[in-house]
Amino acid sequence: MNTKLDKVIYESGLKLEAIARRMGINRVSLWNKIQGRTEFKASEITSLSKILNLSAEQRDDIFFEK
Repeated sequence: MNTKLDKVIYESGLKLEAIARRMGINRVSLWNKIQGRTEFKASEITSLSKILNLSAEQRDDIFFEK
């Protein structure tokens, strides 16, 4: 489970359905990725970063372990 991502999504005010639609996936797929059941593809990380207006630093902090 990615609590950092959950927080950013909550703060964006966007609904999962809207985010998933903009990413070209369904809500359940997005939910599974957020919960860590499946992994995000690189293209999905890029898309989600744009939708949520994440900086490169925020993106790396959320999706890539240091």
